[in-house]
Amino acid sequence: MLGVALASAEPSAKGRIAYVIDGDTFRMESGERIRIAGVDAAESQAGNAKCRRELTIGNDAKRRATALLEGRIVELARVGRSYNRTVANVRLEGRDVSAILVDAGVARWWPRGKPKPDWCGGTSSARHEADR
Repeated sequence: MLGVALASAEPSAKGRIAYVIDGDTFRMESGERIRIAGVDAAESQAGNAKCRRELTIGNDAKRRATALLEGRIVELARVGRSYNRTVANVRLEGRDVSAILVDAGVARWWPRGKPKPDWCGGTSSARHEADR
């Protein structure tokens, strides 16, 4: 817990996104992998998706995140680590990237400590908004 508290105390940093890995993860030009905090996007890799619907939504999420983010300069506020990635709140031109992705329907709110969203069942992003 102390590590997360210290990480959240780090000042914001800016950097350019080299490429998008999937709807909620990207790699910076520095090589650092960033996982967008507070949201989940469906899986875009067949081996990771739990159903065909998740894969379809995940590929759409990756396309939208790529169009929005690739090559752009973003502001990062690091909040922790997960699966060898930095977890960060991400802002693009002053706008919260997680909110942009949720509003576009390609990500869902995923509050810390809550179960991961079910992309195969049909749970709406509006229900996850209520959990926020």
